[in-house]
Amino acid sequence: MECENRKKFGIILMSISIIVIVLFCCCTQPRRETIRIAGSTTVQPISLKAAEIFMERNPNVMVSVLGGGSGTGIKMVAEGSVDIGASSRELKDEEKAKYPDLVAKVMARDAIAIVVNPKNPVNDLTLEQIRDIFSGKIRNWKEVGGEDKEIVVVVREIGSGTRATFEEIVMRGVKIREDALQKPSNGAVKAKISENENAIGYIGLGYVDSSVKALKVDGVYPSKENVRSGKYKLVRNLYYITKGEPSGITKEFIDFVLSEEGQKIVEEEGFISVA
Repeated sequence: MECENRKKFGIILMSISIIVIVLFCCCTQPRRETIRIAGSTTVQPISLKAAEIFMERNPNVMVSVLGGGSGTGIKMVAEGSVDIGASSRELKDEEKAKYPDLVAKVMARDAIAIVVNPKNPVNDLTLEQIRDIFSGKIRNWKEVGGEDKEIVVVVREIGSGTRATFEEIVMRGVKIREDALQKPSNGAVKAKISENENAIGYIGLGYVDSSVKALKVDGVYPSKENVRSGKYKLVRNLYYITKGEPSGITKEFIDFVLSEEGQKIVEEEGFISVA
């Protein structure tokens, strides 16, 4: 009996020791923190690159970056499902009224580039011509100095910050033609333009590459220099939006993006720094 009691006591003692070790390990292991970002696909490349570097320097931090569009990002941060809502447009009056605690910080600047297929001979359009093309008033490239081919209009989906800015600066209340092809991201618009010689669309400046051709607008090319000088007019701010003033690790990440190093990332990704 005594031997059996000793055995039971030994098992209990071993169990207690295991529990103590597990609790000690849990208490001494650094707590892994998470930053959740969602919204504008324009801002997404900046966030992804910044997140990569930030996580390298902060191994116990996980930064999750998703797209979804500016409207989605604003709604998600307002509802508390993400920590940062990325937006390529300003908060609307109705959003400010519905979510009065939202705080928007400018983290970069961008230009909206009007793009066509590289094989398209057209190089320059006026703002009025662009408006007429996207509204359907002009439907053939020969009307603006191109070939006798029907124009295919490609736009972003409703809820996109890029679309909202384009409609505000370019369309000015004129409706976009109903048969325009709607795409869910800058990348999807660019892909469609690159494969269709008759297509025209708009994307953030940071997405312009050799697969598409950016047009001059009223004689001005969408370069960083022309954006900084004010010559190119299709310009907007990019935002990080938080519910209340950012704090903790979220504030550290935003501060990193706004730092000199973070703004270099902005420039490297093809956008314009605000520093």
